[in-house]
Amino acid sequence: MTESNKPAPQPEESNSVPASAGQTDSGAREQGPSLPDPGQPDPLQGGSGQAGATHAPAGLGDVPASFTSAQPQVPSPGAGQTQLGGPGPGQQLPPSGSGQPHPLGLGATTAQFGAEPGPFGGPQPGPHTGPQTGQYYLPPGYQPPPVPPQSKGRGKVVAGVAALVLLVGGLSGGLGGYLGYNFANDSSSVSSLDTPRPASQTSNAPAGSVEDVANRLLPSVVQIQVTTRSGSGEGSGFIISGNGQIVTNNHVIEGAASGGEIKVVFQDGRTASAKILGRDPSSDIAVIQADGVSNLPVVQLGNSGDMRTGQAVVAIGSPFELSGTVTSGIVSSVNRPVSAGGDRTSQATVLNAIQTDAAINPGNSGGPLVNMQGQVVGINSAIYSPSQGQGQAGSVGIGFAIPMDQARRTIDEIVKSGKPRQTVLGVKVESTEQGARISEITSGGAAEKAGLKAGDVITKFGDRRIDESDTLVAAVRSKAPGDKVTITLSDNRTVEATLDGVEVG
Repeated sequence: MTESNKPAPQPEESNSVPASAGQTDSGAREQGPSLPDPGQPDPLQGGSGQAGATHAPAGLGDVPASFTSAQPQVPSPGAGQTQLGGPGPGQQLPPSGSGQPHPLGLGATTAQFGAEPGPFGGPQPGPHTGPQTGQYYLPPGYQPPPVPPQSKGRGKVVAGVAALVLLVGGLSGGLGGYLGYNFANDSSSVSSLDTPRPASQTSNAPAGSVEDVANRLLPSVVQIQVTTRSGSGEGSGFIISGNGQIVTNNHVIEGAASGGEIKVVFQDGRTASAKILGRDPSSDIAVIQADGVSNLPVVQLGNSGDMRTGQAVVAIGSPFELSGTVTSGIVSSVNRPVSAGGDRTSQATVLNAIQTDAAINPGNSGGPLVNMQGQVVGINSAIYSPSQGQGQAGSVGIGFAIPMDQARRTIDEIVKSGKPRQTVLGVKVESTEQGARISEITSGGAAEKAGLKAGDVITKFGDRRIDESDTLVAAVRSKAPGDKVTITLSDNRTVEATLDGVEVG
């Protein structure tokens, strides 16, 4: 500080600050902290600064003597003080970090006046970092440290780079938007309706496939509708002659046996009335004749004795009046004793059935069970269902068909004479733990002629093991009248019997 800039000496009494400094005014507005005593360390510097001057700093005589206003009183520049940031006489603040006490105790408030920020954005840590309250006055002659001027050339370079980045970003953004817009328009123009229709399939279905079997058999399968005085019903059938002979189940048409109407619906939609040629309730087989038809496509009958468990089969019929329905599955079992026509209490209707998991439902009765060569190996007749309700049962994957080897003989007898014969042994039997026990012998029948007596327990019928009475009945029905068979008893005796035939219908 030059001599010409030194402030004029002040009276001695100006070395002290009014007692009201640092107190609260009448409006309860807190002012700045009181000044330290001369010669003592600044209390806000934590005692780390140098000892204060003997006299108060020059210019303190210009500080107002009272703090009656809530706003700070800043001396005018003409009074020897300097406005913030402007030139003028007054005492310079000690440089930062010099250890000199701040003339007004502002050591902890430098952040309010442009101090360098600390490592986490706050002020640089000092000896005292406690909170400060109140208004503070700058001493006369305060001049803030000069701000280093920035290089104009560098600023232009940075600005130019920023402008270039913005320009490139703008161009790339605009180009991306343009391409995205065109891509969206191009994508939206693609439609499934614009693609060409695939060429029609002209090749035949692979031989032995379900499709192949269905194509060959569907024209020969019909829907049968029966109307009686008590109601109506429906089932399925298949054509065995070009002049309209159709095979079905007895329980499908038996309601019309005592007076009713039978109508046949062919695959092409044509209909014809029909009459019963003959029926066998014990084997659940019937043959009907469609009127006024000719040159109908017929099925090929197969050999059910060749069927093995696991072989693929197809069932065709009209379940729930849905004509021409095709389902597929496998042979689940063979030689399964079941009661035909739903009469589980009568041994007269026990069948030696083929079990399949191909879906069979009400309305499938009388339709064909077909092997993968397109040959009819069975007549769908019954299903197992655990339902005990009043409604119709549905498929649970356990269906039964009359083996064609057994049905063919009966069908042939009906077509030729209208009077089928039932194969019989001439006994009544009941189940035991060992097999089928004879409870009654028919006089003059095949059993009596073979030397069998009441009380004998049959354990084998030919090569087939007999574990209950229904198994024996089913085994007998699988044979034809006149067949000879070896019968094994529980005491290991064997007898040979020639089976009889009884006319039914």
